[in-house]
Amino acid sequence: MPRRTHHNLQNAAPPRGNELAADTELSILRDVIRMLPTGVTVQDEQGHFLLVNDAAAAQLRMAGVEPAAPASRELDHRRKTGIEVLRTGRPAIAEECVASGHAKQVYLTTHRPVRIADRNLLLSSSADISEQKAVEDHLFRSAYYDELTDLPTRRVIEHRANALLKREEPHGRFALAFLDIDNFKHINDYYGHAIGDALLVEIARRLGLDLRESDMLSRISGDEFLLLLDPIQSEHEVSEYIRFLLERLRAPFFIDGSEIFASTSIGVSLYPEHGRSYDLLRQNADIAMYRVKNEGKGSAAFFDASMEREAQARMKVEQSLRLAILEKRFCCAFQAKVDIRTQDIKGIEALVRLRDDAGVIQAPDTFINLAVELGLIDELTHLVLAEIVKSIDLINETFGPGATISINVAAKQAGKPEFMRPFAAAIEATGYPERFMIEVTEDAFVTKTHFQDQILPIFRKIGVRISIDDFGIGYSSLSALADITADEIKIDRSFITDIHKRPRSQGILRAIESLSEALGMTVIAEGIETFEELAYLQAATKIRYAQGYYFSRPIFLEELKPAIPLASAARASPASRPPQENRPVYARGERYRR
Repeated sequence: MPRRTHHNLQNAAPPRGNELAADTELSILRDVIRMLPTGVTVQDEQGHFLLVNDAAAAQLRMAGVEPAAPASRELDHRRKTGIEVLRTGRPAIAEECVASGHAKQVYLTTHRPVRIADRNLLLSSSADISEQKAVEDHLFRSAYYDELTDLPTRRVIEHRANALLKREEPHGRFALAFLDIDNFKHINDYYGHAIGDALLVEIARRLGLDLRESDMLSRISGDEFLLLLDPIQSEHEVSEYIRFLLERLRAPFFIDGSEIFASTSIGVSLYPEHGRSYDLLRQNADIAMYRVKNEGKGSAAFFDASMEREAQARMKVEQSLRLAILEKRFCCAFQAKVDIRTQDIKGIEALVRLRDDAGVIQAPDTFINLAVELGLIDELTHLVLAEIVKSIDLINETFGPGATISINVAAKQAGKPEFMRPFAAAIEATGYPERFMIEVTEDAFVTKTHFQDQILPIFRKIGVRISIDDFGIGYSSLSALADITADEIKIDRSFITDIHKRPRSQGILRAIESLSEALGMTVIAEGIETFEELAYLQAATKIRYAQGYYFSRPIFLEELKPAIPLASAARASPASRPPQENRPVYARGERYRR
């Protein structure tokens, strides 16, 4: 009996142990499912939740839904998805966005049909991919949207234009407008980059007003925008819209307490008249925009064939300029700065000239601006300095060893420490830096560049003097002179021409002269061409120095005979000069100015 009882107990124990183990495993499984970081739900065919773990419950409550409310509108999409999954028997994957106030979560949810205990059930699992989606969205916007203005980038508008070119409508027309903000660098320099960025945002906002859903505005670079107008009916329609756009942009911008005026130059190309590819349409709109820039800025132009010929000619000049710099085919002409009381030479200005492929001397107005635009002006300025150093003995013999030597530096260069510091070192290395005068336009002083506070002290330290060139035609006023540290001021020839006949110019001249005298700056009158202009300066002003064709045209050193130095000729009295009508006449395009 005892043995049989023991046997029965052994036979009876396993079932009770299996049940206990199963209950324990089931309890563990429930706890595991409940605590999974992934949301897990099980629903029946009517949408009732049979199982909801903690993560899924939190997700549902974030959406304002209780798991016991299957008919809630917030769950309609899931209910419909579940019905479709149970009907087809195929799993489905969907992204679900759940928002509560400012919080937003994105879940990747998998719905899978299962059959358990003869029931068709929907097993759903949701993984939080919010952080991954945020990274993806950031990368997407970085690639396809401008960070500052939130406008589409160039690749987006290019894709859109190419899609329009491939559409099946053979007679569809659209316009591509290239917009460039005028003098944006000056605005950046004067007001600072923070204001410049704010201005770009405001301009983008104005450009985007009244655009149709089918239009697109893109920022393609710093101050350049592309506008796609689709569809269009006629050139007149586009012209009217662009005219309205220009008027809107001419209104002042009020940014951080500053009132800023900014105009825009616009070039427009039309499909299919001006091209049948995006690249050609964009290029032609760009060409039309440059025509506007060259003719005064602040307006718009449609592309035409003559512009293409001009662009090709410009490209030819650009290639020639690059080759000329590579081959060092530049030379210097020198023009004297003369004491109008004693006829002594005070100094000379080095004026760069280009010899073309045929050996013909080209005036600087054919290449200087292009050199600045292409970033070649730095190398060109160093070439001028090298030419001076090479010719210093002949310069001394011709003009005198005490004559200062002026070199022109563009305002764009003057604000660049990476150019000006090495240039100052190169001047110091000549061994006679005190002979040099750097001529910069007033823009270099009055804009917020590094010139006044960082660059100028470097030149002062080595003895180089500073001259304000072309004064009176830039952005500054007379009051700006009070903050300028310069040795010399050159009054632009636009104030000097026929000065004896122009009372208003005479008044301006007296004001500049008085202020310059008070600030200890030497005044030089540029562009003296007639005896009457000289006589007025001698009789009615205290100005001592002048420069211009009346005294001498720009002279190449090889033209001079060392035995007859210009210094001697310049001291000759005006009475000994030939009458003006017998002197050679030089075209204004070949004047002494660079």
